[in-house]
Amino acid sequence: MKEDQRPLQQRNKSPTSKLLTRSAAYVILVLLSYTLGYLSHTSPPQQQQLQPPPVFQLADSPSQLDNFRVTAPCANSPLPPHLVFPTILDRVFNGSSPYSNFPPPYLSSFLKQRRIKGWGSYGAVFKHLIKRVKPQVIIEVGTFLGASALHMVNVTRELRLQTQILCLDDFRGWPGFRDRFKDIKMINGDVLLFQQFIQNVIYFNATGSVLPVPFSTASGLEKLCEWGITADLIEIDAGHDFISAWGDINRAYRILRPGGVIFGHDYFTKADNRGVRRAVNLFAQMNNLKIQTDGQHWVLDTSLAKHN
Repeated sequence: MKEDQRPLQQRNKSPTSKLLTRSAAYVILVLLSYTLGYLSHTSPPQQQQLQPPPVFQLADSPSQLDNFRVTAPCANSPLPPHLVFPTILDRVFNGSSPYSNFPPPYLSSFLKQRRIKGWGSYGAVFKHLIKRVKPQVIIEVGTFLGASALHMVNVTRELRLQTQILCLDDFRGWPGFRDRFKDIKMINGDVLLFQQFIQNVIYFNATGSVLPVPFSTASGLEKLCEWGITADLIEIDAGHDFISAWGDINRAYRILRPGGVIFGHDYFTKADNRGVRRAVNLFAQMNNLKIQTDGQHWVLDTSLAKHN
């Protein structure tokens, strides 16, 4: 018998070692087959994957419109304009005027004789629209210290119009606003925006033309609708994010008289990724309205509504 010439290591391999080697090779072969099968699997074409439809596409579908609407119970018929102020005085101020005996002695030292501040409050759009619409009732949604409202008072006086202006605002400002308006005082956590607004209206002798409605825009607009209070001209200038602007525009539109005009500020600002503009654009498309711009303001004139 010939002597085994293999190296000692190979001659010493046991049957068990051979079995393990073959098993490992088999496992590797299976893994490679699985990997190749997985990689060769073709995923569905991108265009076949379901994507949520864009908002404007949903707005084109009549069955989807109600998902975007803001609804609340409203009066069956609008109040005549001469009953608007008496209704607000009765329902909001218990029949008395917020201007009576103002300011009370404890507040006098905290208020300025006048403190006016606004943004876009003196634009030409106010005179353009008031001259065109000749409103008996104006509702301002978002007032702050009353700069726009008092400017509109001056315009209506110049045009010799008998116009009533309701100013809807919670008069709380926004978190951190006193970092910029440190002169607006606070008593026991109550910022004195409302009281300074009242003082401003008194200073400009506008108490017969302006009444505040000191509530949030959402609850206030719903109540005005419920009470039958409508307006010929409505200005929207409260929250600048999409959700706030969308809610305000929808609720305000429900109390706009037929043929009236709704307008607002901040169409060109970048706040909330141009949230106001997105809200206005969507609302106009859903209601077949044409958007006009006047300076920094957007304008929706319902008398120019497009009819399908």
